[in-house]
Amino acid sequence: MNRESSNVSKTTFTSRVFSGIQPSGGLTLGNYLGAIKRFVAMQKPEFETIYCVVDLHALTVWQNPQELAHNSRELCAGFIAAGLDPNKSILIRQSQVPEHTQLAWIFNCIARVGWMQRMTQFKDKAGKNSQNASLGLFCYPALMAADILLYHATHVPVGDDQKQHLELTRDIASKFNHDYQIDFFPIAKPVIEGDATRIMSLRDGTKKMSKSEPSDMSRINLTDDADMIAHKIRKAKTDPEPLPMEIVGLENRPEALNLVQIYAALSDQSPEFVLQDVGGKTFSEFKKMLADLAIAELVPISTEMKRLMSDIGEIDHILCSGAEKARSIASPILQETYEIVGMT
Repeated sequence: MNRESSNVSKTTFTSRVFSGIQPSGGLTLGNYLGAIKRFVAMQKPEFETIYCVVDLHALTVWQNPQELAHNSRELCAGFIAAGLDPNKSILIRQSQVPEHTQLAWIFNCIARVGWMQRMTQFKDKAGKNSQNASLGLFCYPALMAADILLYHATHVPVGDDQKQHLELTRDIASKFNHDYQIDFFPIAKPVIEGDATRIMSLRDGTKKMSKSEPSDMSRINLTDDADMIAHKIRKAKTDPEPLPMEIVGLENRPEALNLVQIYAALSDQSPEFVLQDVGGKTFSEFKKMLADLAIAELVPISTEMKRLMSDIGEIDHILCSGAEKARSIASPILQETYEIVGMT
């Protein structure tokens, strides 16, 4: 089938961005700095941006139905409160765009079992008893590939922990194009940049900040008020030494490095530049500066999230509108995929 793809997937934009977050509940500072703030920064005239509440991915482990519905709306509220503008970006709930799962089946038939078995996240999440893991957990990287390629996305902001899955997406696109002798699916570019792609726990600088950690003191939640943010930063684990003047002095001090990187990300500076200002200060001085900075940026987000969640009809309207816009892009691309594989 040696032919060129039609114009259905073309846009007037230079590039198209796609990324998503699971609605697993409890947005943290790590979600904000590692993902959402970067999503907002990519709302530029040259990009068409599509951001997704990936609720189908959340089902790879059991979810309480009422909590999943709440968490999906809360994540959308977090997107908007942090600066994602529904007039500039397409905001969607994955399950409201059925083309995601339709394309995922095609990709299940393109991907190889060996590729899935190499995915480190499956090994980590399934643990020793992998035979009892859900089939969805095993093959969800194919759904992730469909999420991205359904829109012919060219750029995908991801964290370090998702880099392997994006590489698989590129492999699936390449194999599809090779098998059907057509240059149809683009090879999406990962966007992994900045010093905050991996925010660590406030209690253990060697572990990623996570809502699954037993102690709430290990993380800053986007719903925390000013007093709680200040308290958590004041109690964050550090070490006895003052802050150095250069970043090389933090190589073996994970908790100190984490706080400096958080400050840098919140202030849109490099850690090196931050240390020129705070190097030599005690942690009691620095933590006060960090708390003031975090409160100034995060409390307005928390306040707006609460307002949005008081009227879920507004959120549902935004998501339904986003689904319509998304389907206007996705449906022609899926239809052409069906034509390529002989399903029309």
